[in-house]
Amino acid sequence: MTLLRYQRESLARKVVGVSDAAARRSPVQSGTTLLWLVRHLAYAERLWIIHRFAGGMEPPEAPASSHDSIEAALTAYRETWAAVDAVIDATPTLDQVSVITDDSGQPTLRWILAHLLEETARHAGHADILRELIDGVTGR
Repeated sequence: MTLLRYQRESLARKVVGVSDAAARRSPVQSGTTLLWLVRHLAYAERLWIIHRFAGGMEPPEAPASSHDSIEAALTAYRETWAAVDAVIDATPTLDQVSVITDDSGQPTLRWILAHLLEETARHAGHADILRELIDGVTGR
């Protein structure tokens, strides 16, 4: 959990201080934006922990609109951390299997956390590059 928290905070630091317009702008051909990265990671954590692992409702992943703000996305992401961490903290063992079976079977909480750590770290790196291309800001 410590490494996941570290990577979550790292991504959040990459977007603090960026304008909403810049957060919606993509300087790369793929179209990836800072706003999308924050929203996507909140969705991924809810999908993997709240839905697949714990059996809660599947979260919608709506496309970002021109009315979205980076602050609202960060608030929602941080709210997701609290909900996800509560499920993790209430789970007696990391070897507990998920409620939902998918194409890879029933992954354990340990596997899901490793997957989320990898995804969050990868997207934090993407955010670092996007932020540097947008306004030159760099750093952890």
